[in-house]
Amino acid sequence: MSNHNGRTIGRRALFQTSAALLGGALAGRKAEADQETPVRNVNTNSSPSTLKITDLRVATVVKPGPSPCTIVRLDTNQGVYGLGEVRDGASATYALFLKSRVVGENPLRITYLFQKIKQFGHHGRQAGGVVAIEEALWDIAGKVYGVPIYQMLGGKFRDKIRIYADTTESDDPKVFAQRLKQRKEEMGITWLKMDLGIEMVAKIPDTVTRPAGLSAWEQRALPHPFVGAEVTEKGIEKLCEYVAAVRDAVGMEIPLSMDHLGHLGVNSIIRLGKAYEKYNLSWMEDVIPWQYTDLLQRITAESPTPILTGEDIYLKEGFINLCEKHAVSKIHPDISTSGGILETHKIGDRAMEFGVPMAMHYAGLPIGALASVHCATATENFLACENHSLDVPWWQDLVEGIEKPIINKGFITVPDKPGLGITLNEDVVRKHLAPGTGYFEPTTQWDRERSGDWLWSKVGGKEIWARV
Repeated sequence: MSNHNGRTIGRRALFQTSAALLGGALAGRKAEADQETPVRNVNTNSSPSTLKITDLRVATVVKPGPSPCTIVRLDTNQGVYGLGEVRDGASATYALFLKSRVVGENPLRITYLFQKIKQFGHHGRQAGGVVAIEEALWDIAGKVYGVPIYQMLGGKFRDKIRIYADTTESDDPKVFAQRLKQRKEEMGITWLKMDLGIEMVAKIPDTVTRPAGLSAWEQRALPHPFVGAEVTEKGIEKLCEYVAAVRDAVGMEIPLSMDHLGHLGVNSIIRLGKAYEKYNLSWMEDVIPWQYTDLLQRITAESPTPILTGEDIYLKEGFINLCEKHAVSKIHPDISTSGGILETHKIGDRAMEFGVPMAMHYAGLPIGALASVHCATATENFLACENHSLDVPWWQDLVEGIEKPIINKGFITVPDKPGLGITLNEDVVRKHLAPGTGYFEPTTQWDRERSGDWLWSKVGGKEIWARV
């Protein structure tokens, strides 16, 4: 056998040389390891392969604004637990119904469990139970492996998450403007949002055209184009007085968004988008139901004011459809509806491919807010996340273990502790429980909730029924 210089090397000499090289490499690697701090990122109190979910319990909190909000706790056989949150205004039953489908499972099988239960979610609040469990699974995984959730999504793009603020309306444009100014100057909010719809001016004659005798249900529940309401030129002028007053108060530099326009026809929405152009709004939100893709595409094409939607869409497919067709300028998932932490991260990544930025809607408790934070910090095209509780003094006291104030000068600092990075303050949660409810009381009545959950027939014959 010859070496690279052409000299002959015997078999014994070759083995001796190889052994020496291997020994040197191992010695060098050991020396490097001795100089490094060992990685100890697994919770030694937990054996991941034998981890099992043993219980699901809830605590429902009532707060000003969108409410009630239900906290879900998943317990395990190793003392590790996870927290999640059912979306504001939804029923705790959405989560309790799923208890028998997750108890006994390994909570670290997050994708498997999500696939197992996601069929029980739907658009709007009906996704709340699926999402609460998904968030709790991620919280458990982070605690077991000793890392924050964002690290399991691929790591940070940013250290702080920008918050944008909703603001209470006023019939007086100057008062409305002053409230937004206080958000900016006293709270340090760097992105503002105002609710401004036709009901703000409807009491003024000749501002809104719509058929008389509409019931409250028709005005609120029917899809926007089907109530026959249109805004007049005078109505647009009056609405613009509000926006002008706000811009005079806060300036043109700060982003300003708009929501709750009212149930209007497509032409009125386009006319409003053109009238608001000089105020440089960041978006008009949920102008019509998101399902009307072609109409949204038309509005987006004709309105110089950007169009945004998404807080009621469950799973990534609806968002992908809107982004592929450029039917909106920006998307706006609410993590408690869109499918949870990983699904929302996927939504952001797909939107990024189509050049569509992602803001996030959120109006609940700190549990879901922190789930949003972990998703947002790991998602490249994120803009800002809503918070509906700036005027609720005890909101941040519901949790511990995180830097306070949670919202500091318009931002939430991303926590670096395992999982969500928070624990509950039991005393504060108990103080604000919904009437007639308890603090994570037993839910044994949901232990035996069973059905044949398969989505196609002839799954496995009689033996399947025997196991149900």
